[in-house]
Amino acid sequence: MSNYLVVLFKNKSKKKIINKFVTSNKAKSFYDDLIEESNSVIFSKEYETGEPCKFELGLLTKTVQDLFPIYTTDELGRQIKVEIEDPEWNIIKISSYKIEEEIYDVQTKLKITTPELIRKYIKQEGVKMISKLNNKIIIQKDDDIKLFSLKNEYDSHRFIETLSRYFLSKNRIDCMFVTDSSSAQKKYLYSLLESKGIDKKVLYRKSTTHPKVNSKYK
Repeated sequence: MSNYLVVLFKNKSKKKIINKFVTSNKAKSFYDDLIEESNSVIFSKEYETGEPCKFELGLLTKTVQDLFPIYTTDELGRQIKVEIEDPEWNIIKISSYKIEEEIYDVQTKLKITTPELIRKYIKQEGVKMISKLNNKIIIQKDDDIKLFSLKNEYDSHRFIETLSRYFLSKNRIDCMFVTDSSSAQKKYLYSLLESKGIDKKVLYRKSTTHPKVNSKYK
């Protein structure tokens, strides 16, 4: 019989049960380890199935005990009391939780995470230029071009800024980051990528999903 659950919440609704435990110590240790791993995520997921999403990790108990109400802070800084639909369970802890986003690798037609992309395509030797084109990310090293696709233009801009900050924290100065390309630069990138056999229709596409919210990069 499980007395404790570690639950993933998406936009305040239960998404899935990650693990079940009988004892408090094992449940809390597992929960704390997941939160620590989450803090090391480089580029977190902020869109899923075309919609903005925010994830939280909760530790729930079925045992009868006096628990103080749990509150979280919304985007406006307001304190929101955390409620759960199942009356049999009580929340002990709930924290923001980051999930590593997956990026579509056009070369291999597979999805990879940012740590995998860095290990495979952004090694420290030589100078690289990393730029965005619509919802695409381009990594250039001399004549070698690699192309990646993200969910929308906001994500591609966020990826460039996130990676730039991450490299700065690691004292890496081997990459040039271009967040806003001029019309001439975009024209050059379209021509360059088409010469590498990339379909123009793919290049002009601005999203792989269709968020309902407006974005300054849309």
